[in-house]
Amino acid sequence: MVTPPPREDESAQLPVGDVEAAAALIASVNEVKKQVGRVVVGQSDVVEQLLIAILARGHCLLEGVPGLAKTLMVRTLASSMSLDFRRIQFTPDLMPGDITGTDIIQEDHETGRREMVFRKGPIFTQMLLADEINRTPPKTQAALLEAMQEHEVTAGGQTYSLAEPFFVLATQNPIEQEGTYPLPEAQRDRFLFHVVVSYPSREEEALIVDLTTSGETPEVGHVISGEDIVRFQSLVRRVPLPSHVKDWVIDLVRDARPNSPDSKDWVREWIQWGPGPRASQQLVLASKARALLNGRTHVTIDDVQTLALPVLRHRIVPTFAAEADGVSIEDLVDRLVQEHRVAPASLL
Repeated sequence: MVTPPPREDESAQLPVGDVEAAAALIASVNEVKKQVGRVVVGQSDVVEQLLIAILARGHCLLEGVPGLAKTLMVRTLASSMSLDFRRIQFTPDLMPGDITGTDIIQEDHETGRREMVFRKGPIFTQMLLADEINRTPPKTQAALLEAMQEHEVTAGGQTYSLAEPFFVLATQNPIEQEGTYPLPEAQRDRFLFHVVVSYPSREEEALIVDLTTSGETPEVGHVISGEDIVRFQSLVRRVPLPSHVKDWVIDLVRDARPNSPDSKDWVREWIQWGPGPRASQQLVLASKARALLNGRTHVTIDDVQTLALPVLRHRIVPTFAAEADGVSIEDLVDRLVQEHRVAPASLL
């Protein structure tokens, strides 16, 4: 069921046709979760955040130690959505042309003439897994920037459009420092979410052992298509945004900037750089997607509070004082949310 907005927001309503489409979206996403759950044990929060990012037309940065099924999760998602999937293993010797493609000389067997032909790289797909993205130098990492922002690739003076929908899901290992290249701020800002993948519980790990050592491989059914996803993405953008929620988002993001005239003392002490306007944009889009997935045609402040951490985690740079005091980025975001002004309970 899709519930209408509360009385305070009766003017913010979706047309009847969009409400029906929202119901179809919920049914499709629930089936995708079911298919993914046949292969990936646990990690329900991670799967939901990935689905929200896809519906919001965003990209995800997955951080977790090896062996937590990050690659399997992404591959299974692509299969259940009937999307073309490719994986790039990022290494120190990877070059930008290995991602985007390169011009090669090709001979026409009929005329004998030689001409330059662009051979497309693995980025020409719908769901791209950039595995261990921080293991390659910044010049190669930057090869993803245009594709992530514009959904285009420029090579040899020509611009090539990528197939829609297009997503980049990148992984990085949080415990390795040698031989890694931290993502530049501009690169990290292109990701909608920074999702931390945690260890499974003991019961989940027991199920993982049974599933992966029995010799049986569950089959994943195709639930939706790329065309369906594009329609759902358009639906997400049409979800009304109440004015009080928009104000809450803008104030939350602006409160995290230490150079703001009215920033708090602890923000100036512990935050070196705060999030830019893209954080507000993507927090709103992600909240719209979450609202639909929870059966609502309106965004609430609870949606924003729930998604504030994955949206802001990679957009806040702590100071040396914060690190010395043992204050993590998670602590900073939590304090921002807790100290932010609270709207009336009827609007949450």
